[in-house]
Amino acid sequence: MKKLLVVIISILTGGSVTAQVAAIKKWAEAELLHKIPMEQAHVGICIYEPATGKYWYQYQDNKFFTPASNTKIFSLYAGLKLLGDSLPAARYYENDTALFVKGMGDPSFLHPDYNYQPLLQLLQQTAKKIYLVQGVNANQRFGPGWSWGDYADDYQPELNEWPMYGNVVRILHQGNNNSITPAFYDLDIMEDDTLSETITSRDERNNLFYLKYNPKDKALEKAEVPFITGSVQELRQRLEDTLHKRIGLAVIPPAGNYTVLKSIPADSLFIPMMERSDNFFAEQTLMMASSALWDTISSARTIKYLLAGDLKSLPHPPQWEDGSGLSRYNLFTPRDFVTVLTLMREQFPQERLWQIFPTGGRGTMKNYYQQQKVHAKTGTLNGVVALSGYLETKKKRTLVFSVLVNNHHESATSVRRAVERLLSMVSAAY
Repeated sequence: MKKLLVVIISILTGGSVTAQVAAIKKWAEAELLHKIPMEQAHVGICIYEPATGKYWYQYQDNKFFTPASNTKIFSLYAGLKLLGDSLPAARYYENDTALFVKGMGDPSFLHPDYNYQPLLQLLQQTAKKIYLVQGVNANQRFGPGWSWGDYADDYQPELNEWPMYGNVVRILHQGNNNSITPAFYDLDIMEDDTLSETITSRDERNNLFYLKYNPKDKALEKAEVPFITGSVQELRQRLEDTLHKRIGLAVIPPAGNYTVLKSIPADSLFIPMMERSDNFFAEQTLMMASSALWDTISSARTIKYLLAGDLKSLPHPPQWEDGSGLSRYNLFTPRDFVTVLTLMREQFPQERLWQIFPTGGRGTMKNYYQQQKVHAKTGTLNGVVALSGYLETKKKRTLVFSVLVNNHHESATSVRRAVERLLSMVSAAY
């Protein structure tokens, strides 16, 4: 019945869609494709109306692009589909004398954004000896194709089976007052009256952290610097420092039935993942999904599972390499994004998606689309600007769209404004 209704609507609106295609093509050429900053860039556009099953505009939407953080749309789909209502904090098993615990990749453990810490409570309250069980983790600490030179940048924390503190140290500096959290790590502090701004960093191969500042500058400075997660031995040391308890290593874990301890509501992770484009949350989402399904952490396995199953309808099988979009190995088409966004709207409540996706004036779109109803994910790398999501028009029609721009040689802001002009014209006209 639903398919029949779509066919009838399509017949009745065929003429109007043809007119829309002509109008949008004209606007795209005038405002986007043949003007600076886009005329030398690689551009793909796909605009689709689910209610009619009609594409309103397609321009190179079958070409592959580096999507940057638009990759997080696929990670969000993985999380919505595979993680349920709450994140998996850990697997645990206990007998009369001991508690055995295995990490499942939950990034909220001891993260300052989350007060609810069920795993911490379990570990603090038990009177039994705690043993750390090392999980099977097929992931590397960095994703494929990540920039090695970004090891000390806050947007690229290391990935592991049991994150703590978001896998970053937090450095506070004001005047003569300095602190580092967790205090487990040392902070080397240096004054330099030639500096125009405070510098925080880390040694490339060691957890040695540096703060350089101008003593004349009295402003409050906050910084996050990733720490090296290291081996299971170093994980144990961090846990012991936090819990003030001795932690054992289970060389041969018991073969009992492990219970999955649930953590925070899933959407409380997905919202900041999308709003502030949190790379760490996106990567750990794929890892948690794998751990929940197979008791083995492998982002590649999660990706393969989805592409062979729920996402087998994608028109152009993508080269999907990581969860965050930091990797330039990722290759997707605009029509792939429109397809997965359409599936999400069919499979999950629209109200939930509207809460998760950034909107005009909020998150990464804080300075854009303030007069339009847009629910979309941004993406930015050097030479890359992307925007994919949902557009509600003046006449209450919901469109699914994707605009991917690669190899531009202008400012990212100028590209975003050009895309904004096109989508605003579509929204106002229809």
